Amino acid sequence: MKNHSESVRQALIPPASPPAPTNPWASLSISEIVDIHDWLFFPERGLNLTLGQVAAASDNHLYIIEAYYPQKSAVLRYLASPATVGPPPRFARVVIHHGAARIPVVQNYLVGPLPIGPHTTLSPLTDIYQVDPIPYNARSWDTRDWESPEIYSNIAAPLAEAFKELFDGQAAGLPNDTLVAAGAGPFSFDGSFRRMWIGWRRNVPGPFLHPLNFYQYVDVSGTDSSQWKQLKIVYNHQIFDTTESFLEALHNGSLKRAPSPVQDADFSWSTRKRTGPQRDLDHLPGPRSVNFAGLRFRVDYERQYVSWMGWGLYLGFDRDMGLSLWDIRFRDERIIYELKPQDALAQYAGNDPFQSSAAWLDRYFGMGTFVYLPATTFGLTGILSRDRAICIFEHDSERPLTRHLGYDKDEFGAVKGYQLVIRSVATLGNYDYLFDYMFHLDGTIEVRVSASGYLQAGYWDTDQQRYGARIWETTMGSLHDHVINYKVDLDVGGTANSLLKTTTHQELVSHPWFDDDWGNEVIQQTINREYITNEDDALLKYPTNFQGGYSIVNQENKNKWGTVRGYAIHPGYSPIHSAVVGSKRLLKNANWARYNLAVSRRKDTEPSSSSVWNFNLPGGPPVDFHKFFDGENITQEDLVAWINIGMHHLPQSEDAPSTRTNTATSTFFLTPLNFFDHDVSIDSTNAILLQTPANPGDPFPFDDYGVQPAHCIPDAPAPFAYAPVHVFDHQGNEAQFESIEAMRSSSEEYHRIKFNEL
Repeated sequence: MKNHSESVRQALIPPASPPAPTNPWASLSISEIVDIHDWLFFPERGLNLTLGQVAAASDNHLYIIEAYYPQKSAVLRYLASPATVGPPPRFARVVIHHGAARIPVVQNYLVGPLPIGPHTTLSPLTDIYQVDPIPYNARSWDTRDWESPEIYSNIAAPLAEAFKELFDGQAAGLPNDTLVAAGAGPFSFDGSFRRMWIGWRRNVPGPFLHPLNFYQYVDVSGTDSSQWKQLKIVYNHQIFDTTESFLEALHNGSLKRAPSPVQDADFSWSTRKRTGPQRDLDHLPGPRSVNFAGLRFRVDYERQYVSWMGWGLYLGFDRDMGLSLWDIRFRDERIIYELKPQDALAQYAGNDPFQSSAAWLDRYFGMGTFVYLPATTFGLTGILSRDRAICIFEHDSERPLTRHLGYDKDEFGAVKGYQLVIRSVATLGNYDYLFDYMFHLDGTIEVRVSASGYLQAGYWDTDQQRYGARIWETTMGSLHDHVINYKVDLDVGGTANSLLKTTTHQELVSHPWFDDDWGNEVIQQTINREYITNEDDALLKYPTNFQGGYSIVNQENKNKWGTVRGYAIHPGYSPIHSAVVGSKRLLKNANWARYNLAVSRRKDTEPSSSSVWNFNLPGGPPVDFHKFFDGENITQEDLVAWINIGMHHLPQSEDAPSTRTNTATSTFFLTPLNFFDHDVSIDSTNAILLQTPANPGDPFPFDDYGVQPAHCIPDAPAPFAYAPVHVFDHQGNEAQFESIEAMRSSSEEYHRIKFNEL
């Protein structure tokens, strides 16, 4: 038995040794953000900025300050010779809402080089967007859309009587409000307007499951909130152009009323509180993963670098999509330059204006702003930092990676199936997304997204049967799709790669060696291999019945057997693409979702398949994915694979109160394809080799390669504690949310609109 101090020493594994001393993709530190913020406010910049926490829509204010990733060529030069070549200059991307301009716009800028000094400049960032500048009505999410007094007086206050009579509720901007609203987007088509459907809900735990069949179409265009107004009311399928006409119908009895649970009804079904009798033996704590002999992975916290069993990679983190992985190497050879989520589509269906108009692109809300390494992002009201935004752990996959029972010498054995998992979690309103990157011993990377949280529910009536399932008295789980897009910049044996398509087909062939017992004809499969040479032909769906697939290979780099080396893109669980094509709300802004995968030539001017503003510009997005594909050659070029995963969510009663990660999950695999000369997992010493005993019935002799089981009693786990996000003001001073409601609003955004009273 090892003593406590020895256990601690073994747990303190030395830090990783990154291939270069600087992480080129590192996030900005709090001090860097503060320095940039202050520099932009200097009068000589001429930006006339107002602090975000006090700015009105008609003011100029900062929206984003984050690291801008350097060009790949510069990074590769640095990584190839870090002792003689310095890291690329460091720049920041800054987004400014120019609300005070004669024609308000959103503008992207580059600030650098960093740190701030005499050579630092501010210049427009235009080469990565197809629309510049961004129309102001398409700006990113903004709490001021509903916090102005005029919004309350024009939209909520006139309906106080109706809210009380129809729902026994109130929405007066008070802490005891029993009703709360949510907005459905997109809010614009081409930037000429900013409008949204608002749907009302019960203000109870899990409000997403308590819609009230009452909707308002509101106009928040421009910067003058006194002009913001309601355009329409829809209640129980009845349409009213004004509040007055709606109230008239309410008073004269012509309003067709919808069933509604009474205010004192039991709403506990939508909480996370345990129900039912305790299961047998469930009073005992469940099993935990324990590293008895100490951690087997290494981390350089300062450089955000991780290594494990021959794998090594840098971590990056940004506001839009959170965690990204860079310079992924296996056995000292770069496999992937960049692995990064791009956007997450959720398109709903329903027989009401809210569900039928909801086509979310979650990048808009910032999947990195809501996530056990630290991560820091900049927001309107300050700087957000979470100590435990990224979790890294090794676990047993609970199945051998390889095994065989045999009786000849050295053919009986198994390799244990360990995996390193790097995880981040993003909560956007009702949904929680778990992003997992799983590294296997054979050189395979598994990418997985799992979803939990609350459904965005619709109001149930018989007209909704085609669009979902009834999950409570007046609640419907609405049909919707999730599609999540990833950028995978594979570098197989270098940057010069090709796209290989492999399919299998049935053939009828005659063989002369068969006799008359069976006849000489055989029906069997054949393999067909062809290279796709033009990127216009690389907007792809998986072959029928998955008879084949796609791989990134290097035609000039072969293994010992004369076969081109490559990495295959394997579909995993639920390899879907979007089921709806042609919707005006997704006309051009999510073209990537139409395919299982696509492959294009890599360009620094095409860093992402989407943007924050694509959500509100479906008619002419800043990034139109289809424009990446312009007839260029993709033979032995630097290529990027854009891969989709997701799920067609057909809701059911078991989705209440929360969806489950065991079924709401999707994966893809990147796995060696003739990249090695053999299965390299055979070199693992966490394995066993057995030999046939001399006599039947005797124990099988075995070799465990000297890796003995460890049985140290681990330290007791620390008591559970959930650390909230740290908030810093724009001067870098630690601050606090003003209230729990403010904390909640920062997470749930347009999914929870609580109007301010006058």
